Amino acid sequence: MKAITSSTFNFPGQVSVYNGKVRDVYTLENGLLVMVASDRISAFDHILPKGIPFKGQVLNQVATMFLDATKDIVPNWLIATPDPSVAVGYACEPVRVEMVIRGYMSGHAAREYKLGKRILCGVTMPEGMKENDKFPEPIITPATKAEEGHDEDISREDILAKGVVPEHIYLQMEKYTRALFQRGTEMAAERGLILVDTKYEFGIRNGEVILIDEIHTPDSSRYFYAEGYEERQERGEPQKQLSKEFVRQWLIENGFQGLEGQQMPFMPDEFVNTITERYIELYERITGKKFEKSDTTDIQARIQKNVENYINS
Repeated sequence: MKAITSSTFNFPGQVSVYNGKVRDVYTLENGLLVMVASDRISAFDHILPKGIPFKGQVLNQVATMFLDATKDIVPNWLIATPDPSVAVGYACEPVRVEMVIRGYMSGHAAREYKLGKRILCGVTMPEGMKENDKFPEPIITPATKAEEGHDEDISREDILAKGVVPEHIYLQMEKYTRALFQRGTEMAAERGLILVDTKYEFGIRNGEVILIDEIHTPDSSRYFYAEGYEERQERGEPQKQLSKEFVRQWLIENGFQGLEGQQMPFMPDEFVNTITERYIELYERITGKKFEKSDTTDIQARIQKNVENYINS
């Protein structure tokens, strides 16, 4: 199985390219973006040494489904998906704040809670909670979007006090975040899953707040299986989940959390194959459709041809 870990496309009308942790974003002169979902995988703000076959396709197709399913809540950037791993949409001015919303005490929130912290991004977490317990109501814990390196937790109060985002824009983002999380929660429940936490990114286009990037994918979200959730909590057992958290756990077990002086562990092919299988499993579980693997004979040529045909049409 082949994976695409880098791209050097030259699309008609291309004016610039930005290489993110996972996506390569090509800006065209007509105000459109071509977003290539690579098979790179990141954890603890570091890109892992091997690509994960079909990961980009999973991310792109899951995000497309959810963007289509939520455009009645908030307008979004997406126009078309001319290739299984590519999305084309409007260029927007990104808001430099990630809207993280958590329905359950998991991941980063649980790690902070275990350290004795009861306030996260200005939001008080109740006493007496266990890891993976449900919050009384979802909490929003924003992060400043770093150009490189770690994103930083920030409170709503600091965002407004420092003028990171104008108040009316931030309040609109909060409103959209809660509505999107509610829709994602309902859609996950229909498929026997719990949407645990996720993040949304927004941009501005013609003065309007627009939903950008991906939503409700295994890279941006954490899912638990609903069946057996209560029993596992009562027994104090780890939750069965579909997310990237198992990759983080593998790295932690192998002595890596992205801290200074730590060395990225070697990734055996068996583990790479396991990650691919987990991503495909999530796709099939969340969409209810069988995953159809794209032709990986020459991924670069396939993408170049499909995007050129779309632009020229």
